Amino acid sequence: MLRHERFTIDADVTPRFTACYLRVAGDECAFVEAHTAHALPRLLAALSAQGKKPEQVRWVVVTHAHLDHAAGASALLAACPNATLLAHPRAAKNLIDPEKLVQGATAVYGAARFAELYGKLDPIPKARVRTLDDGETFPLGDAQLRAIYTYGHAFHHFVVDDPALDTVYTGDTFGLVYPALQGRGRFALPSTSPTGFHAEEANKSLDRVLALGRRFVCLTHYDTCEDGAAIAAQVRRLVDRAGAWVEDASRGSETMAAIQTRLMTAWRDAILEEAPRFGAEELSLLALDIELNAQGLAFAADALRSERAKRLSG
Repeated sequence: MLRHERFTIDADVTPRFTACYLRVAGDECAFVEAHTAHALPRLLAALSAQGKKPEQVRWVVVTHAHLDHAAGASALLAACPNATLLAHPRAAKNLIDPEKLVQGATAVYGAARFAELYGKLDPIPKARVRTLDDGETFPLGDAQLRAIYTYGHAFHHFVVDDPALDTVYTGDTFGLVYPALQGRGRFALPSTSPTGFHAEEANKSLDRVLALGRRFVCLTHYDTCEDGAAIAAQVRRLVDRAGAWVEDASRGSETMAAIQTRLMTAWRDAILEEAPRFGAEELSLLALDIELNAQGLAFAADALRSERAKRLSG
């Protein structure tokens, strides 16, 4: 039997915010998540530290196409000549032709800031991409890993089940568990960033992952945890709140900007209810996530409002 191991790679310039995972099975390797092009030296250094070469990387797996998970995939594949990208069909489409991803992010950040955040995002040749259906497996050495679709954060998201290591790589399904916020008790925040938040699907996805019964949950934000049920319970409480906020906002006439502003306050209040020990330092650490979470809920509310209006007019 081959030796099976996994290693956490701190991929972000902000320490312990974004993880990629190196999975080793004998002489074969896989990366789960690719972060951005700036992370490439760290990923290759982790590979070298285990005595492995880029030519031994068989798979690069991304849980979804959001840029903090997948923007580095093209650079990583270029460095690993025998690797194939594994992705959800919708994610694969956007990584084969990333023009919309680049344009959308550039419109938000500007070209210079985009390059600073994500580096260069090149198209990935279709021949080097394999899409995975829900429940489909792929081999690594003598192990079989499996993609399990988990919507709610994004409609092109899956987790990766790894029975050989009693592990599931959860992407953003289990939210954000930043180590800097765990000093006085567990704190997990769901990620409701644009544009695919759906509360009911997010809760179904938590159930799907918990039903696997794995000992370890490996989050992209951040690292390996053994208390998956406790994390899921806290994420679910906040997902339920977020779903109620979306429903309420969808029945009003506020602009998306007004919804976002109001829900940023709602998120801060909810965080302080879950973690009353938090102060200005913790809220500052979560400032960007609060903004993105409110933006995602405003988008979801507007989409639900538009859908309802279409049904009534039809």
